[in-house]
Amino acid sequence: MGNSAEQNEGWVVTTPRDRVAEPPMYKVLLHNDDYTSMDFVVMILEVVFHKDRGEAARIMMNVHRQGVGVAGIFTRDVAETKAAVVHELALRSEFPLKCTLEKA
Repeated sequence: MGNSAEQNEGWVVTTPRDRVAEPPMYKVLLHNDDYTSMDFVVMILEVVFHKDRGEAARIMMNVHRQGVGVAGIFTRDVAETKAAVVHELALRSEFPLKCTLEKA
């Protein structure tokens, strides 16, 4: 039996592709200030970053004690969106909470 076109009918010939690189990840950081309440920071972590109460309280204490805390690590678009939501909620509540991105 030869290698005829009839035997290979329906087959798809593919060439190896280069491996697709993972998108860069970004840390979303919350910064301490003298005005934003601890309860507000915990609420932000629960609502925007979907942290449970204990994890939110732990991150809030990092923000309070160390001046900054990591709220989460996301792709750039997600991180930018979450930071924008944090700033909007802080503005509505009249808090100066600062939220920045840093390459992970």
